[in-house]
Amino acid sequence: MCDNNTVYIIGESRTNMDNAITIIYNSFYMGFEVNVETDDIVDVGCVHTIGITESFVKKIFIGKNMLEFEKDIESVIKKRYHGTSQKAILVSYKDALRKYIDIKKKYY
Repeated sequence: MCDNNTVYIIGESRTNMDNAITIIYNSFYMGFEVNVETDDIVDVGCVHTIGITESFVKKIFIGKNMLEFEKDIESVIKKRYHGTSQKAILVSYKDALRKYIDIKKKYY
């Protein structure tokens, strides 16, 4: 079932060359489904090497406001996520945020 009030955005980041994600995927990607009326993140996915990674990342982002989470994301990620893709998550979110802002200006 499709929610007409949401958009899907991809954020991308390059990861460390010795990172398994870079070896397999060549980049780190995060996909965000965001409600354009509330700016809430309703779903998120990322490239990963083990299932718990994506599950953990979902818990960090789902329910957060896409626009307002920017002020807290760095401290949240540094405190809670201690995998090798810590910086890639931050960069991917910021890339997706930039795209989301552009989409909101253009279509909403």
